[in-house]
Amino acid sequence: MYGQMAAECPGFMGVQTLVSDDCEIIRLVLDGEVDRFAELIARHQQHVTRITNRHVPSDRVAEIAHDVFVRAYTNLSSFSGKTPFEHWLSGIAVRTCYDFWRSRRREELPVSALTTEHQAWMDHVLVAESDDQFREQARRWEAAELLHWALGHLSAENRLVLTLVHLDGYSVRDAAGLLGWSLINVKVRAHRARQMLKTLLFERMRQEDETTR
Repeated sequence: MYGQMAAECPGFMGVQTLVSDDCEIIRLVLDGEVDRFAELIARHQQHVTRITNRHVPSDRVAEIAHDVFVRAYTNLSSFSGKTPFEHWLSGIAVRTCYDFWRSRRREELPVSALTTEHQAWMDHVLVAESDDQFREQARRWEAAELLHWALGHLSAENRLVLTLVHLDGYSVRDAAGLLGWSLINVKVRAHRARQMLKTLLFERMRQEDETTR
């Protein structure tokens, strides 16, 4: 099995020789040199951290990244070598973040905590028609706390799909590959999740208006 995996693993020249190097290390780990897995961690830790940093609270990034590599090690024999190891690892990272949110309870942000800047940001998000406009608003500093609150009121599935497709800019096909879902499931959920987010923000604005009257 290991020989077949190594044969199927794509090898490239130049900067992409890392792909074939990964496969060689994986073969050695599966053959019993388990300490070599530390090399894979060193190579891909920044990549995994970037993913987890976008999808879980900052104080949990290191913990979730650690869980990603534990899962990768446990399931290493299932790596076929038909895609780069980094891509396979990305899928594990996204699904680990998904499991994190499945276990979390919703967090409340008091209406009184909203500032004028928060309200202005919601105004812009609610009228944003394109994903580019949506992402631009999400990057604004006043978005962080309120966006975190709104995302926390979505299901784990809708949260991950919305973040991947509408905020991170992944295509529906790529998001489906990372999550292990069908294209139609991701497409439908991405649309619904964005509408749900807008509904939440609209309701938040309504509550704020009522408290300031």
